[in-house]
Amino acid sequence: MPFTLATWNINSVRLREPIVLKLLQEEAPDVLCLQECKSPVEKIPTEGFAELGYTHMVARGQKGYNGVAILSRLPMEEVGDKDFAGLGHARHIAGRLENGVTIHNFYVPAGGDIPDREKNEKFGQKLDYLTDMRDWFHAEKPEKSILVGDLNIAPREDDVWSHKQLLKVVSHTPIEVEQLAETQDAGGWVDITRQDIPEGQLFSWWSYRARDWDAADKGRRLDHVWATPDISNAGHSSRILRDARGWEKPSDHAPVFASFDL
Repeated sequence: MPFTLATWNINSVRLREPIVLKLLQEEAPDVLCLQECKSPVEKIPTEGFAELGYTHMVARGQKGYNGVAILSRLPMEEVGDKDFAGLGHARHIAGRLENGVTIHNFYVPAGGDIPDREKNEKFGQKLDYLTDMRDWFHAEKPEKSILVGDLNIAPREDDVWSHKQLLKVVSHTPIEVEQLAETQDAGGWVDITRQDIPEGQLFSWWSYRARDWDAADKGRRLDHVWATPDISNAGHSSRILRDARGWEKPSDHAPVFASFDL
């Protein structure tokens, strides 16, 4: 069963419902994973999505913060969520397709502005969240699974506009990169985007602070698609829809796509 999925930090699903609908109409992924929905589940605007064929949804929500949802036009059953680091945040949800593939949708904490857990509680929460993810993958080795989401870390030197200038900026510090690598290794996860596009700068996020984000192009690859080794060879056609960053009232993230022949 071939299918295409996309992951997108939407930065408020209600505020940006028009561009979610635009993506579903123009790109028509079979599965769309959203992060930072900033909405209780019952207030996610599902009617318009259903009219386009996305009649299945699994989600966790919070008023005004966090929130993750998986929209699907393929039958999907919910298989639960985890409260990593005990934060009580809606940051993870998992659904299983009829072909047995489990899709994990994550929104890892951003970590604040100061890369020091002694001075910045949020940075400590981010590191603890990754540690819990790592330990879970060690304890319960994932199989036939895809992990997507805003992981809030750009791991490679070519995942940021300037490796040297961002070494002390949260999202690209050595400790974050190391912890993400440990988390990835614990589950044997394969970075599908970089399997398909192994060379060159690649970004999925551009700050709202830039007067002209496109011209400045000071981006980072914070959004990821991973797969377990048993299905990673089935992944292909990875791309980032950069144009979406320039849509009306955009998110500061762009959708990341991958297809799987399973």
